[in-house]
Amino acid sequence: MDKNIRVEIRDAEDSAQEFVKAWRRAEAGEPVEEPVERLYFQDLGVLLQALTPRRLELLRRLHDDGPESVRALAKKLSRDYKNVYNDVQALERVGLIIRTADKRLSAPWDRVIAEIRLAA
Repeated sequence: MDKNIRVEIRDAEDSAQEFVKAWRRAEAGEPVEEPVERLYFQDLGVLLQALTPRRLELLRRLHDDGPESVRALAKKLSRDYKNVYNDVQALERVGLIIRTADKRLSAPWDRVIAEIRLAA
């Protein structure tokens, strides 16, 4: 089964409203929706800062090749260690990269699905 994460632009109020709706459904005894991993950004600029083309390439490489160290990843990508390290730190902060038990980097997602709403 694919492991996906939805990336969306939502402000704090929209996120809170979604939580309240889910809580009310649970209180009413309505069936629980299938859990969906989500990552919210406050605006498009913040999303594009986090998911640069180089960082997406890094995620793809980790996904395709499996867990790696930062040094091995930098070598495979033919990039400077410090820049890869900084990208890894940013992707870890938002939850798109995780560390395995042996501290190697992993991108557990099969798909990152971006959704940008045009209307409020």
